[in-house]
Formats: sequence, structure tokens, C-alpha cells
Amino acid sequence: MRKNPGRKVWTKTVASVAAVAVTLAAAPAGYAGDRDEPKNEKYDVSKIGDRDVDGGVNFFSIEKEMKLGRQMAEEVERTARIVDDPVISEYVNRIGQNIVRNSDAQVPFTIKVIDSDEVNAFALPGGFFYVNTGLVELAETESELAGVMAHEIAHVTARHGTRQATRGQIVNLASIPLIFMGGWVGYGVRQAAGIALPVTFLKFSRGFEKEADFLGLQYLYKSGYDPTSMVSFFERIQAQQKRKTGKLAAAFKSHPPTKKRIKLIQESMDEVLPDREQYALNTSEFEQVQERLARMKHRSKPLEDPDRPTLRRRAPSDTIDPIETDSGREEEEDGRPTLKRN
Repeated sequence: MRKNPGRKVWTKTVASVAAVAVTLAAAPAGYAGDRDEPKNEKYDVSKIGDRDVDGGVNFFSIEKEMKLGRQMAEEVERTARIVDDPVISEYVNRIGQNIVRNSDAQVPFTIKVIDSDEVNAFALPGGFFYVNTGLVELAETESELAGVMAHEIAHVTARHGTRQATRGQIVNLASIPLIFMGGWVGYGVRQAAGIALPVTFLKFSRGFEKEADFLGLQYLYKSGYDPTSMVSFFERIQAQQKRKTGKLAAAFKSHPPTKKRIKLIQESMDEVLPDREQYALNTSEFEQVQERLARMKHRSKPLEDPDRPTLRRRAPSDTIDPIETDSGREEEEDGRPTLKRN
């Protein structure tokens, strides 16, 4: 862990991290006096939002990338269970949009929650972003949840999906609309939540994953969160993998975080991030959302009568009461959000 004795961490005292980011944005974002000059723009957090981080050969324009992502998102939502609880979906969306505003994003983001116990999140080209409920449940702090989301947002800002698709065009140009790249460590939609979408590439290159860690760490910091949360979440995934407990997504099972990867993130903290006295770590709202998810899962769990025979027709006395469901729903807004920066 990066040592910073003077740092104070806020816990359960922040009503909204978006408000925290506004306050912290006033603090200098440049490098401390004893730090070396940044190697290039990607190392300069003070220039986030004005940098070109999507370098490399790319046959896709931004417009084509957004169209591709929209097509893939439609396929995802035909089979995935999208959470329509307004409190949960709005909360996760607000965290993500705060990070987007403090990133190098060139496109607006549409962020939704998938009802899946698998611990994962994935972002499609063009800013279509999905977070599994299993991830929200496993995270111990809002900052850890934000760290995973920042990594995914970095995949989109660096345009890893279409850059990798460009590399694969020698295989088959016609297969491009069916390509999916994404995930916390890179995986296909089929592994994300049992979604039936044709997959050509199942994971990003190691170089792209490393870059997403590097950029995501900066976005997490710029948004006001404790950057060490990215490391703590990696370490929890490693521990869970060793115990073989819980429902980790296939990506975590086949390609878990390594000590080397954690070490690189820690080194990036020391090299790139200026020291800051206060970071946002957790909020009471995060815990309320976790509790709400737990109640939602409990209501959706089928009721069972252990004494009821299974090979006869139920008598009237065996009738099971209807499962309680939420009646409140909010209509989704048409169109996509507008990208704004803090």
C-alpha cells in the first residue's frame, strides 16, 4: 500500500461523493514539487479531460463506435435482467457519471445495473456500461465499487474495443458488429451474465488491461476517491479465488489479479498521483443500497415448503402466498445523457 501518513479518510460522513469531487477539484491537481515532470500527457492528472488517450490505429470513427455499442447494448438487454429499482439504478449511475466527468471520455455514458450474482462489470464501445449486482454486494466501500467502474470507463476512453477490433479485421470484416470486448479483466458477454451474444474476442490484450488500470486509477483519484481502493478490491478477489467461494465471473476465475498487477498499480500511485490530505472512501448511501439489494434478492427468492410432497398436486391448503414485489417503476428517459465535465 502507498504510505501517506498525513492522509485522512472520510467514512460514512459524505452524503454524495459527487459533492466531494467538486470540493476536491479546487485543490491543485499538478505534481508535487519533489516529483519529476510527467513523461507525457497520460501521466499528467492535471490534464485529464484535455488529453488524447486513444492513440493507435483505429478504423472506427467515434460515430461508428457509438453505433456499434448501441447494437451490442440492445442484444445485451434482450436477455439480461436489468434492475429497474430507481434507487439502486440511480445511485450506480450517479457514481459512474461522476467518474466520466473526471475522465478523458469523448462519448456520453449510459449506465445500467444487471441483476446477476456474478461479480463483474463491463463496458461496451461507445459508452454503454453495465454493472452486476454481485459487484455492488461484494464491494466493501463505495470507493472500491468506483475503482472497478473507473477501470471499465478507462477501456472506453482509450477506445480499446474498436482498437482491438481494428486489429482483428484481417480475420473477418463482417464479424465486427458481433465483437464484444470488455470486463474488469477482459471477458465476453457470454461469460458476463449468461447473455447469448456471438463473441469473436473474449478479452483485451495485456497491454490494454494495464492501460485501463493506469488510466482508471487516475480517474478514481480525480473523482475524489481513495485510490488504494483499487488495490484492496484486487486483493479481495485474489483471496476469494483462493477460497473458491462466491460467484466470481469467469474472467476472475480464469485470469485473476496477479501480484505483479497489484504492484504496478501501487507504483503508479507513487509515480503519478499527487498526495492529497483527504479522500472519499465510503458513504451511508452505499450501505443503504447494499441493504436494498439484499431485500430485493430476498423478495425474488422462491418460497419453499420443505414438507410439501413433490409428486402430488397441491391441495388448497398448500397454496403459497404471492411473492411481494415492488410496484414503483420509473420510465426510462429517451435518448442518451450529455457528456459534461466538472
